[in-house]
Amino acid sequence: MAPRILLARHGQTEWSLSGKHTGRTDIPLLDEGRRGAKLLGERLHRAPWDGLPGVEVRTSPLLRAHETCDLAGFGDRATTWDALMEWDYGAYEGMTPAEIKAQRPGWLIWRDGVPEGESTAEVSARADEVVEWARSADRDVLVFAHGHILRTIAARWMGEDIFFGSRIRLDPTSLSILGWAYGAPALERWNDTGHLA
Repeated sequence: MAPRILLARHGQTEWSLSGKHTGRTDIPLLDEGRRGAKLLGERLHRAPWDGLPGVEVRTSPLLRAHETCDLAGFGDRATTWDALMEWDYGAYEGMTPAEIKAQRPGWLIWRDGVPEGESTAEVSARADEVVEWARSADRDVLVFAHGHILRTIAARWMGEDIFFGSRIRLDPTSLSILGWAYGAPALERWNDTGHLA
C-alpha cells in the first residue's frame, strides 16, 4: 500500500479564533482546543484507525501543535520537527487579514508572501521536505501542525504550486488525509471535523 499522510491541525487558540496570523508566537490552546484535541484522539483510537499502530508520528515543536498531539494520545510516539512549524509571518505576525489588507489592498499570502518573514518558496521547500519524508517508506505518517503549512503540504503532495493552498480551507482540530487515486497523489479526506460534533 502506498504511504499516506494524516494531517491534524492544532486545536483552537485565542489567535486562531480571532483570525490573527499566528506563526512563531507560541500560544497555548483554549479549553475548546483542548477538548477538540481529546475528541480527535478518541476518534483516531477507534475503528477504523485503532490507534494507528505502525504509523510514524511527528509534530511541530510549537506549543499549540505539540499540546494537540499530547492530548490526542500520540505524544509518547511523536518526534518534534521544525519543518512542521507554521509560516513565519514576519511583520504580519498577530495581524488579521483585514488589518493587512487595510495597509496592502488585494493582499493574498499565497501569492504575495510577507515582509520580514518566510517567502512562499521557503515555505514550499519545507513542505517538499515533509512530502519526501512521508513517501520515503512503506508506512503511513501522522503529523500535527498548523493551517498554512498543512495546506502547503497538501498542495505539494499533489504536485501543485503553493497557491493551491488558497483554495482549501482548514479548520482547527480537523483531520485530513493525503492519499492516492488511480496511482496519482490525491486528497483522500479534507477538513473533516466530524469528531467535534
